[in-house]
Amino acid sequence: MTNFFGKLFGKLKKAEEETPASTSKEMLLIEDDATKPLEPLPEMLSSHVLNEESLDLPQLFVGNGQSVGMQRDHNEDALFSLTTTLANNASNLSFGLYIVADGMGGHQHGEVASEIATRAMAEYVVRHLYTPLLSVTPEPPAESLQEILANGVQAAHNGIIDTISGGGTTLSTVLILGKQMIIAHVGDSRIYSIDLHGNMRSLTRDHSLVKRLEELGQLTPDEAAIHPQRNVLYRALGQGEPFEPEIITTPLPHSGFLLLCSDGLWGVVPEKELGKIIITASTPQLACQQMIDAANAAGGPDNITAILVRLPD
Repeated sequence: MTNFFGKLFGKLKKAEEETPASTSKEMLLIEDDATKPLEPLPEMLSSHVLNEESLDLPQLFVGNGQSVGMQRDHNEDALFSLTTTLANNASNLSFGLYIVADGMGGHQHGEVASEIATRAMAEYVVRHLYTPLLSVTPEPPAESLQEILANGVQAAHNGIIDTISGGGTTLSTVLILGKQMIIAHVGDSRIYSIDLHGNMRSLTRDHSLVKRLEELGQLTPDEAAIHPQRNVLYRALGQGEPFEPEIITTPLPHSGFLLLCSDGLWGVVPEKELGKIIITASTPQLACQQMIDAANAAGGPDNITAILVRLPD
C-alpha cells in the first residue's frame, strides 16, 4: 500500500493560466498576478497519507445541507459528499471527497452547469483514485493527487462547454486521503478551516472583482462587503477560456472542522455566527441545518449550500 501512495505526490504540471468571463454571477476578465503557481509537495509529506504502524485513525463525520433560499424559485447550487474508510490489520485509511458548486447563467443554465461540474469532478476522482485504491492489488495512478484534482476541474469545465451554452459555475473541492488534504478551487464559493473555539479561516481566495480590488488595497473589507459588483467573477467554469485552478496541498488539521459553502451562506451570515453554530451544534448535520436556518432568517437572498466535516482529534 505504501508504494501506491509514493507515486501520488508529484509536482503539478504547469499550464498557461488565463482567466475566463461569466454571466449571471457576472464575469469579468482581469489580470490576476496574485495567483501563485503550486509549489511541489515535499516527498516526505507522502508519509503523512498512510501510517501503517497506526491502527487508530479516527473517522470523519460529515453533515450536508441545502436550501433554495427565501427569494429564489429554483436551485442553482449542487453538492457531492463521499466519506469512506479502508481498514485492515495493517492500516486504517480515511477517504473524503467533498464538492460544492454554485451555478450561474440564469434559470436552467446555472443548475445544469453546477450539476455537470459536481458529477464530472466526482467521476474523475473516483475513476482515477478511488477505484484503484479499492483494487485487490492497488496500483499507483499515473497522476499525482494535485494532477487528479486539476484534471478533474478541467473535465468539469469541458463537460459544461460541451453540454450547455451560457452556463457557468464555481467549483470548490476538498480531497482527504489519510492525513493529507488537497483543495481545488475556482470562483467564490469558500472552504473554511474552523478551530475548536469557532475561529474561521478561509483556505481559498474569492475569484471576484471586489476581492481582487481588496487585495490591491483599493477597497476595504467593509467596502467590499457592500460593493454593487461583489458578485462579479473573473474566473469560473464553463466560460470558454483555458485557466488553471487554485490548488492547495496541506496536511489535514488535527482537529476542528472544514466548511465548504456557497456565497448564499458566507455572504449572508457573519463568520462569527457561523463559527458559534459549528462548535455548539451536537452534530455536523445539525450545524448545517442551523446555518441554513440562519441564512434564511437573514432574508435568504440566494441559494444556500453547506458541507461540514468534523476532523479527527
